[in-house]
Amino acid sequence: MLTAKNPSPAVTKSEPRMTIRVFNTLSKNKEPFEPVKPPHVGIYLCGPTVYKPSHIGHMVGPVIFDAVKRYLTYSGYKVTLVINITDVDDKLINEAKTRNLTMAALADEMTADYMRNLSTMGVDTVDHFPRATDNIEEIIAIIGDLIAKGFAYESEGDVYFDVARDPHYGKLSNRDVASMLGEGGEMAQRKRSPADFALWKSAKPGEPFWDSPWGKGRPGWHIECSAMSRRILGETFDIHGGGLDLVFPHHENEIAQSECCHGKPQAKYWMHNGLMQASNEVGKVGGRATREADAGDQQAQETGKLGKSKGAAPFTDLLKRQAPETIRFFLLSTHYRRPIDFSESRIEEVGTGLDQFYRFFKRYERIAGQSFYDVPYPRTRSEGDFDAPAGGTQAQIAEHRRRFLDAMDDDFNTGGAVGDMFELVRLLNKYADEEKLENRQPDPAQLATLGQGARTLRELGATLGLFRVAPASQGGGDDQLAGGLMALIIELRAAARAKKDFATADRIRQALGEMGITLEDRPGGTEWTVK
Repeated sequence: MLTAKNPSPAVTKSEPRMTIRVFNTLSKNKEPFEPVKPPHVGIYLCGPTVYKPSHIGHMVGPVIFDAVKRYLTYSGYKVTLVINITDVDDKLINEAKTRNLTMAALADEMTADYMRNLSTMGVDTVDHFPRATDNIEEIIAIIGDLIAKGFAYESEGDVYFDVARDPHYGKLSNRDVASMLGEGGEMAQRKRSPADFALWKSAKPGEPFWDSPWGKGRPGWHIECSAMSRRILGETFDIHGGGLDLVFPHHENEIAQSECCHGKPQAKYWMHNGLMQASNEVGKVGGRATREADAGDQQAQETGKLGKSKGAAPFTDLLKRQAPETIRFFLLSTHYRRPIDFSESRIEEVGTGLDQFYRFFKRYERIAGQSFYDVPYPRTRSEGDFDAPAGGTQAQIAEHRRRFLDAMDDDFNTGGAVGDMFELVRLLNKYADEEKLENRQPDPAQLATLGQGARTLRELGATLGLFRVAPASQGGGDDQLAGGLMALIIELRAAARAKKDFATADRIRQALGEMGITLEDRPGGTEWTVK
C-alpha cells in the first residue's frame, strides 16, 4: 500500500526540490526565482487593445500565464495576476467611427468578447482586469512627475518622454537610440528627437478626451501600463509578461517611464512568450519565405506573426470546430518562449494525443468504479509527495512526477511537462494491461497503485489547468451534438445485434471506421473514440 505523507514544506528524499528558474529577457539568462516580497508574487501581463473580436493569438499569453500562476500557487506562493485592457487607442477611435459607435461602446463590446473567450479557455485565475480609461488620474500623476524630474516635456498640448535623458534606454531590446524612430506626421515636428515617444496626446476635433494640465487629450499607449501596474502591484513587482513583439517599443518605453519616475526597477523578471505563427516558415502566409522563427528572435517571429491582417478568424469561430481543452493543450504543448505554428490540422494532431488521456480516464472508471474527474488530488507540491517502495510501478509514478516538476521548475517548460504526462499515462496503461485489471476484480494493492497514478495525473494536470471537467461538458467543437448522435448510432447497432442482424451491425462499425471512429465493445457497454 502507498502511504500519503502529512502536508509539510519538506519533500521526500526521492524528490529533491529544485529552485524555480526563469529566463529573464532583461539579462538574457535563466535566473533563480526570488520574489521581491516572498511569498507574495505580482504578475502583470499586457492584454489586448479591444477594437475587434479576439483571435487565437490573444489567448496565448493568458493561457501561458494562467498556467504560470497555477504552478507558482501550487509551489506555495501567493500570486496576484493582472491583465490590462487597452480601451483608448487610435485603432479603437478609427474602428468606432467606422461602425458608428462611441469608443466606449465598442470597447465594452470587444472586452465582453475577450472575457467570454478567456472563460471558455479556463483562464479564471486573473485577479484584476484594469482598464486604461479607469486610470486617467494615475496616468496624469506619473506624467506630471516625469516632467518635474526633467524626463518629459510638453509641446503644443502633447507630452513626450525625452529619451536622451535616460542613459539606460534600450537595455531591454539592446537597441541604441540612434536606430530608433518615434511617431511621424505632425507629432514629429513637436518632438526634440525622433526617438521621443508620446505620454499624452492632444485631442483632435471629435475625438474622446480627458482634461489635463496640458489641455484636453488622452494618454499614450505605453504610459497606461506603467500607471496600472504601479497602482495594483507597486513601483517594483516580480514578473512583467507579454508577447515577444512587445519587447520594443512597448516594454522598453514602460521601463524608461517607470524607472525614471521611481528610481528603481519596474519588474524583476521580464518574460516574453513566443508569437503565434501563421505557418511553419516565417512569412510564408504573406508570400515571403524567410528563416524559421526561433525562441527570442523578435524580428523573425514578428514577420510570421498571425494577426487579423493574415487571416486570423474570430476565436469564437475556432471554438465551433475545436474543443477548448484541445486548444489549451495545443498552446501548452511547446515551451512558452518558442513560436507556435498555428493550423487547425496541428490542433487536431494534438487532439489525437489528448485522446490517450481521455481513453485512460474511461478505463480508470471501468476498473475503479469512480470517475477520474472525482479523484481527490493534492493542491500543493508538498501534499503531492508520497513514499514509494523502490522498484515497480509506484516508484515509476514518483519518478514521472519528479520529471514533470523538474521541467516546470526549469523556466515553466510546459512542453517538457506535457511529455512527462504522456509517459505517465503510458505507464498506467501498461500496468493495467500487465495486471489484467479489466479482466478480474483488482486486489486492494493494485487499486491503490492505479489510484495513486490517477491522483498524480490529476495533480499534474491541474497545475496546467487541464482535465478539470469531462470533455462533453466543456462546450465548443459540437461535442454535445456528436455525443448524442453517437449514442443513437450505438443504440441502433446494439438493436441490430440483438435481432442477429449482424450485417447491419458490421456495416455501422465499418462506416464509422471509414470516418475515423473506432467502436470498442466492453462488458459495460460500447465506447467510441476518434482516431
